[in-house]
Amino acid sequence: MPSGACCGNPASTHHTIQPNTKEHSMSQTIQTNVNVSGMTCGHCVSSVSEELEALSGVQNVAVDLNPGGLSTVTITSSQELSPSEIGEAVAEAGYLVVANEA
Repeated sequence: MPSGACCGNPASTHHTIQPNTKEHSMSQTIQTNVNVSGMTCGHCVSSVSEELEALSGVQNVAVDLNPGGLSTVTITSSQELSPSEIGEAVAEAGYLVVANEA
């Protein structure tokens, strides 16, 4: 059972990702922002952070928790992350990455 299930948010098998990726040439890091739905508490943040930090190249994960809405997750990495690997990591924690609205 995914660790995010404690908050009553079962993992979804469908996810859409449009990461907002910014490269910082001076620091050799990439920041990717994604919106995640279903997170409501600190345990949710920990679960998502743990799964994302396990991805190759990830240096830091920062979450702007918005209980009941879309939380913004900023991933700092040394290499570009694919939308599918980000989505799979978030889904493994029991949550859903949703598309950024243009």
